Amino acid sequence: MTPGLADLPSLILASGSMARRQILNGAGVPFEVLPADVDEETLKANLLAGGHTPRAIAQALAWAKAEARSKQTTKLVIGADQTLELDGVLFNKAATMAEAEANLRLLRGKTHQLHSATALARDGELVWQEVVTASLTMRDFSELFLTRYLQQQGPTILSCVGGYQIESHGVQLFEQIEGDYFTILGLPLSGLLGQLRRHGILDQ
Repeated sequence: MTPGLADLPSLILASGSMARRQILNGAGVPFEVLPADVDEETLKANLLAGGHTPRAIAQALAWAKAEARSKQTTKLVIGADQTLELDGVLFNKAATMAEAEANLRLLRGKTHQLHSATALARDGELVWQEVVTASLTMRDFSELFLTRYLQQQGPTILSCVGGYQIESHGVQLFEQIEGDYFTILGLPLSGLLGQLRRHGILDQ
């Protein structure tokens, strides 16, 4: 039998992030992907101009995505965003390999924070939100390591705000990691799964 509309998942992920898709799939959560139409860069610039912290910006972006998509459906919508903060400064994704290399040099030997925000919305109304922070300390890696790392990873690191994927070769950049694995990947699960059970998406 061909699935009808009633058989479609009643949860929407308003994000095009492959990592977030993989997290939800791995957790056995039924969902569909419909990225929200949000001008993230303009919103981020306005928030920065207004003096918002990187943590607050992650929260605002997650909510903006959930709100925008939830106005177009009756389903529950997940919005998510992640920001990287070093010494109070917001980092953006590198546009080029040269910029990624420069960013990794700035992060080398220092501790930075990843703020992962999640929001749930229905009919344009906020249902739940949280921001979870992980702290990661990069080791003082050598120039030889950096050169080889950039060669091995290539342009794939441009999709990651810090220039690394913790689930692969990027873990070699670090000497200490404090925080939840899923927070580092961009979608903290514990609180979210509890909310999905509460709203009937998952079994109690």
